[in-house]
Amino acid sequence: MEKQAWIVAVDMGYGHQRAAYPLRHLSPTGKVISANNYQGIPEKDFRIWHESEVFYGFVSRLINFPLIGKYLFNLYDRLQSIKDFYPRRNLSKPNLQIREMYSLMKNGWGEDLIKYLNTKDIPLITTFFAVSFMAEEHGFKNDIYCVLCDADISRTWVSLNPQKSRIKYLAPCRRVVDRLKLYGVKDENIFLTGFPLPEENLGGSSLKVLKSDLAARIHNLDPLKRYRQKYADTVARFLQDHTQDIKKHPLTLTFAVGGAGAQKMMAADILSSLKKRLLKNELNLNLVAGTRNDVYLYFQDQISQCGLKKLLGKNINIIFALEKEDYFTQFNECLRTTDVLWTKPSELVFYTALGVPLITAPSLGAQEVYNRTWLKTIGAGISQNTPKYVHEWLFDWIDSGWLAEAAMSGFLDGRQFGVNNMMDVVFGGVKEPTKSYQLM
Repeated sequence: MEKQAWIVAVDMGYGHQRAAYPLRHLSPTGKVISANNYQGIPEKDFRIWHESEVFYGFVSRLINFPLIGKYLFNLYDRLQSIKDFYPRRNLSKPNLQIREMYSLMKNGWGEDLIKYLNTKDIPLITTFFAVSFMAEEHGFKNDIYCVLCDADISRTWVSLNPQKSRIKYLAPCRRVVDRLKLYGVKDENIFLTGFPLPEENLGGSSLKVLKSDLAARIHNLDPLKRYRQKYADTVARFLQDHTQDIKKHPLTLTFAVGGAGAQKMMAADILSSLKKRLLKNELNLNLVAGTRNDVYLYFQDQISQCGLKKLLGKNINIIFALEKEDYFTQFNECLRTTDVLWTKPSELVFYTALGVPLITAPSLGAQEVYNRTWLKTIGAGISQNTPKYVHEWLFDWIDSGWLAEAAMSGFLDGRQFGVNNMMDVVFGGVKEPTKSYQLM
């Protein structure tokens, strides 16, 4: 019998839908359902979601306003803060945000969605906490699974009464497992699976696509062979079948902004700094606008202002699509020839498991601070230096072999099999889906 589960996300930013995208094949419709804008959503439900999305987007962009903007953003961020992990203690007391959500659900928020999902007796896998709460409150008749999207989480991800809840959590890393326990979630409802990564970037259980792409990436990131001389045995052990026939491509940097478009202005400094190398065709640059037309137009304008318009579509490309699924498809294809990904430490920190090193832009929100810490702990990412000097520091880092080492660290210490592990849990009843050697 075909394995099926409802795959439900929210259409806010990219993180929750990016996590759902690799699981879409499990959906009866082959599509991810967006809880905040599905066909037939009641007006009152849509209004609640919409107001939340508008507020989140506004707050995310506050960081760009001098003085007062950063103050207001930090004030909001404290409301969704993640408490210090140590000393270990009971953190199960629900916060204000949780209480407000449950109040809305008592008045019917989400009831229509769950009524529709109950038309099929199959499990629910959601990448957004509120949907899992709705399912439990409104009587979803099958199992409820919640995919966690960051390396640490706030109390908001866990239900009002975690000890009595039947929601099961699919965790991307060990810190989230331990954090869920502090929030009062029962051990039997916690599964360490890893983050769901796209199959098109993996190549099955042998990881043949990933290893082939990584071999080419190491070649570009270690031009002086400083990393490969020191760690020749490691490279040979994991990539030996892919180092002889490398699919060469020019050194490629990909700069991606988040769903709110808050850091798009960094592109101006990046283009100006790298102009000479781009004109000499020494570098490919991808600018990721996602589904935001305003960011796409901004990138186009900056390319023109920098005198690089003739390179657009050649060694400068803008990644843009009207629909998120189309954007994810384009982005995942782009990643295959990306040597360095430059972005804020969002859910994309888990994509370092594909052997793609991250240069991290400033964090936006408490969860991204923890994502950055996790990334640095496994050695797969480096915080950005001043963007207008990227023409200097980026190439110093490449010549040192530092980014080649980060690429291999992400591959070795990241988890590639999140989707398969989740399927083992949901459909196979597996408690420990992988005997992973990863430390984090």
